[in-house]
Formats: sequence, structure tokens, C-alpha cells
Amino acid sequence: MGSVTAVSKDEQHNFSKVECESITLLKGLGVEGDAHCGQTVKHRSRVKRDPTQPNLRQVHLIQVELLEELQARGFDIGPATLGENILTRDIDILALPCDTLLKIGGSAVVRLTGLRNPCNQLDNYQPGLTSAVLDRADNGDLIRKAGVMAVVLEGGAVKKGDRILIELPEAPHQPLNPV
Repeated sequence: MGSVTAVSKDEQHNFSKVECESITLLKGLGVEGDAHCGQTVKHRSRVKRDPTQPNLRQVHLIQVELLEELQARGFDIGPATLGENILTRDIDILALPCDTLLKIGGSAVVRLTGLRNPCNQLDNYQPGLTSAVLDRADNGDLIRKAGVMAVVLEGGAVKKGDRILIELPEAPHQPLNPV
């Protein structure tokens, strides 16, 4: 079990979001009032390729432990800085399999769809940030640490301090891949 450390949204396609007291998740759409809310893709690069694609990136989650790691390395990072909607604590969200359900607060449920693929906008914010959220496994595989993406299965309010319960999908588990 983990918890929500902060929540954020932004109506515009800005790099960072605005930290809020609470956000409302809308079933099948995402975060009410956020630029990425909708049934079809909202990320500008994906809209250019095919605006009819389903939106597998309705909610962006990052673990606060990443922010703490980046702060220790000298980056000026805080809640909402990296554009996440939900900042988590005490969950290794990167290690969860695809289709994991996160039950957040009283009623919200999201399903993990994949990893956020870091882009050069990170370096535009602070030089070196892109490489700081990437790593290599012992076997050479690229490790993306910039959070996970999810879709909303059940809506509801989400706020700082809410508990997060994890429900793993049936085995065999599939790892998260970039979406």
C-alpha cells in the first residue's frame, strides 16, 4: 500500500503542471481540467501521427522517491514539476506490471498502461535532466524512470494523503513498456 503525496493538473500543454488540493478523475477520460483529458490522444506528437488513437496516457504518475533522488543530485525539482498528475510514495510503480489496478482514495481506480518515455523537454527545463531519468540495467536494457501512464476505470476525487491499494493482474504479468 502506498499514498498520494501531491496532485496536479494544467489546462494548457505546459511542461510542468499546477499543484492542487485535489483532482477529479473522470472515467474513460482522465483528469478533469487537464490538457490530456479525453478518450483520444492529447499529447501533441501523438495527435500529429494519428488523432484517433485511444488515449492510454490519461493520468501520469511519478513516485516521489524519484524527485528525492533528483534533488539529491542537485536538480531543482518539486511536485508537479515533471508534469505528473499524481505523485506517489512507497510504491515502486515502475516495477508494477501492465494492467495493474491502483485504487486511489475512496472510489478512483486507474489501470496502468505503460511507461512515460522521457523527451528532450526535460533538458529544456534543466540541462542533464533527461539522462538523469534514464538508467541502464545490468544487461544493458534502458530503464525509464519518468513515471507511468494510466487510464481511468472509475472516477473520483484524489487528494494528498489518499491511500493507494495495488491489485495485480492475473499472471503471467507483462512488463510496462513506453506508451
